[in-house]
Amino acid sequence: MHRTSRRHFLQRAGALAMLCAIPQARAQAAGDYKALVCVFLYGGNDGNNTVVPLDSAGYAQYAAVRSAASGLQLAQSSLLPIQPASAATPYGLHPSLPELQALFDQRKLAILANVGTLVQPISKQQYKPGQVPLSLYSHSDQQAQWQSSVSDVASGTGWGGRIADKVATQNDNGFPVVTSLGGTVLYTTGKTTRALAIPASGSFALGGYNNSAASAARLAALKQFLAAGSGNQFVAAANAIGDQALTLSAVMSPILANANSAVAPLFAPLSGNATASALFQVAKTIEARAATGAKRQIFFVSLGNFDTHANQAPTQANLFAQLSPALKAFYDATVALGVASEVTTFTLSDFGRTFQPASGAGTDHAWGNHQLVIGDAVKGGDFFGKYPTLALGGPDDAEQRGRWIPTTSVDQYGATLAKWFGVAATDLPAVFPYLSRFPASDLGFMA
Repeated sequence: MHRTSRRHFLQRAGALAMLCAIPQARAQAAGDYKALVCVFLYGGNDGNNTVVPLDSAGYAQYAAVRSAASGLQLAQSSLLPIQPASAATPYGLHPSLPELQALFDQRKLAILANVGTLVQPISKQQYKPGQVPLSLYSHSDQQAQWQSSVSDVASGTGWGGRIADKVATQNDNGFPVVTSLGGTVLYTTGKTTRALAIPASGSFALGGYNNSAASAARLAALKQFLAAGSGNQFVAAANAIGDQALTLSAVMSPILANANSAVAPLFAPLSGNATASALFQVAKTIEARAATGAKRQIFFVSLGNFDTHANQAPTQANLFAQLSPALKAFYDATVALGVASEVTTFTLSDFGRTFQPASGAGTDHAWGNHQLVIGDAVKGGDFFGKYPTLALGGPDDAEQRGRWIPTTSVDQYGATLAKWFGVAATDLPAVFPYLSRFPASDLGFMA
C-alpha cells in the first residue's frame, strides 16, 4: 500500500471540489475532442497465438515448438491471413478474431509487436537483476508496471492518470478526464485528478430516492450536510467526494440509461457480451460529450481471465470471441458518432506467455507481447516494433522457454498515444519519467 501525503490528499480533494455544476447542454467545436480507450486483458494474453507467422518457414518455426500434441497449435489453415504493409511475409490472426482481421485489412488496426515493461533497453546478455523490471513474472507487479510505466520502483500513479493531470483544464467545468469501467485501478490514478468510476453495464444513479416530498427533503438535507464547512481535511475531502458523486450521478444516469442512443443498434446483437456492454457505456458517454463538456477523455475497460496455465486453446478462443466483435462494434460506433479519427482504442496486458507449452495444454508467464491499436488516426494495416525470432534460446529469448525480451517499452507505446492525445513534448517526461532512456519517444503508428 502506498502512503498518501497530506499535500497529495489535499490536491485530490481540491480537484474533486472543483466539480460544481455540469452544464445540461454545451456546443462543442468540431474536431475539438479526443479520447483514448484502454482495454486491459487481465491475466496475460498469449501473443504467440494472437499473431502467428503464416509463411512456410515462419509457421514451421512456430509448429516445431507448439506441436499438435501440445494442444496449443493453431492449424495453418485456420489462421486469418493479414499482410502487414511493411513486412515481406504474411501473418495470421487467431481464428476467433475475424472482426479484427477486417479492421486490419481496412487499415484501421495496427499491431505493435513485442512490447513490454522495461527499465531501459536490454539485450540477452544483460538479462539479470537490476537490469530487468521488478518481480518480472508476477501478475500484480506487471499489471502495475504496465499501468504506471515505472518498472523498478512502486508507483502511486498510472500513466493514464498522469496524462489526465496534463490535460484536465481542457474539459469544461472540470468534468473528469478519466472514466473507469473496471473499478479503481492504478492506470487511471493521477497526482491531482481522480477517475470517475461507472458500472460496466446498467445506470449510475443515486439509490434510495424518488419523487416524493419526503425523499426530496432527505436529498436536500444530504446536500446541505455535504456543503457544510469543516476544519478537518479528511472530512472536507469526504464531503467533496460525496458532492461529486451526487453531481455526476445526476449527469451520468440519463446518459447511461439512454435507450435511444444512436449507437444502440450496433451493440444490440452482442447481448450477453460483457466487453461489448462496457464499450457501449463508453460510446454513450462519448455521444454525450457536448452535454458533459468533455473535450479530452480516457476510458479504462477490462477483460479476463487470460491466465491460461491450462486449457488455453478453448479459454483464449472464448475470450477472443467476446473481444473481437466488441472492438469492432465500438469502432463502428465511433464512425456513427463522427469521431473515428478522434478516438483511439488500444490493448494492454500483464505480459506475454511462454512460447514453449506448459503441462495441461497451457503456457506460463513470460514478458514481451503484441498489442492492438484501433482507430482512423492509426496507421493501420501494418506492424510496428520488431516481431521476435521464434526460437527457444534464440536471440530474443530471455531464457530457454520463449520469454521474449521486449524490443519496445511501455513508455514508448504510451508516449506515442499521449503525443497524439495532445500532451506537450515538454510534459512527456513527467508522464513517462524513463522515456529518455529509450531511443524514440514516437513509434510512428499514429497519424
